[in-house]
Amino acid sequence: MNVGKKVLNALKETILEVEYERYIKKLHYEEDLSREDRAYFSAPNIFIAKWVKTNYSDKISNLFEIENGTKPYVETSIEKIEENIDIKKRVIESKNNSKSTKLNPSFTFDSFIVGDSNQFAYTTAKSAAEKPGEQYNPLFIYGGVGLGKSHLLQAIGNYHLNLGKIVIYTTLEQFMNSFISHLRSNTMSRFREKYRECDLLLIDDIQFLSSKEQTQDEFFHTFNELHIAKKQIVMTSDRQPNKITGLVDRLKSRFEWGLMADIQPPGLETKIAIIQKKCELDGIDLNREIINYIAVNMGDNIREIEGTIIKINALSAMLNQPITVEFAKNAIEEQLKEKKENISIDNIVSIISKELNVKTSEIKSKKRTKKVVNARRIVIYLARNLTPNSMPQIALYFGMKDHTAISHTMKKISELLKKDDNFRVQLEELSNKINTNS
Repeated sequence: MNVGKKVLNALKETILEVEYERYIKKLHYEEDLSREDRAYFSAPNIFIAKWVKTNYSDKISNLFEIENGTKPYVETSIEKIEENIDIKKRVIESKNNSKSTKLNPSFTFDSFIVGDSNQFAYTTAKSAAEKPGEQYNPLFIYGGVGLGKSHLLQAIGNYHLNLGKIVIYTTLEQFMNSFISHLRSNTMSRFREKYRECDLLLIDDIQFLSSKEQTQDEFFHTFNELHIAKKQIVMTSDRQPNKITGLVDRLKSRFEWGLMADIQPPGLETKIAIIQKKCELDGIDLNREIINYIAVNMGDNIREIEGTIIKINALSAMLNQPITVEFAKNAIEEQLKEKKENISIDNIVSIISKELNVKTSEIKSKKRTKKVVNARRIVIYLARNLTPNSMPQIALYFGMKDHTAISHTMKKISELLKKDDNFRVQLEELSNKINTNS
């Protein structure tokens, strides 16, 4: 039995039987195509392929590590002979040239949705791709989880693969595991040849270099060799270099030599545009009301939002039901419930206080100025919609006698939402911030 089958059998023991029968049982491990850092599985249709990619890839990768000591990136695709031949050809080429790296071909500059929150990062990434090794070297892209850092990183790589350049894309974890493996087998010359003789080095999640002394030392020398040779280096992180604890000063200094570009959480309109683009690329038909609902309620993690879209579409296909607003709400009800459990009224008060410039103590007080009353009403409305708290529980939080005042506030806000579009947009933005920061 090959390692892929062993992994799927092990996964069967950790998930519900219905999930195994519906999704995992239908996967086929492509042993000939897979290699140490990539595990390929084919699925009978696009829905299963994307569902597995979104919901099970991390678990599958972890099981590979338990089974044979390597933790590959999991790829899922549709069972098409033409596609498999093309993939096989590219993998063979990669094996024949250890300096090549497989990238996700869908991660391009054209497929990246640009908004105010990511405009700077997009522009600098495109410049680094078009003029490698010049003014933006290294390029350091940082921001929260699921905001598009890896997309831009691989877009740079795909740009240069199309030009026939030697591109190395790796996560820091893969870099470190490879380093340790070569060190133990006394083959460091092969390791250095791979990483120091490429045209572009793309490193994802560089923050995990923290406190890894030997790996930091090796990466320092790799960085120097590439930089001297004017080879482009691009890194991503969830924070700026000076905020990575356990990172030696000489690396912090080098990471700041070029340009640092941050990606902020997307605004509501950008999220809507991202969802529309995803639907367009995948042939998924969602109306504007459903798209708005997802954008407002699902936070800012783009990968999570994409998974939500795939989930809704997959359920629609399996149940043979049209996608309505009610259907979409039911499909993601459990996800939203989990989100609510992570949000407290204190979180909401803190964020509304900052956004509306009202003291937290005033929001909780009996003060009746227009500004304070407005902030308090918004907190009450959002607490009822974004947390699992009941109206009596919210009343207790504000020191009210009973839930009557809460009920009155909910009606008042609902009326305003119907009459005032600007207020509706403001409330959506505030809800968006709370989902992001909780």
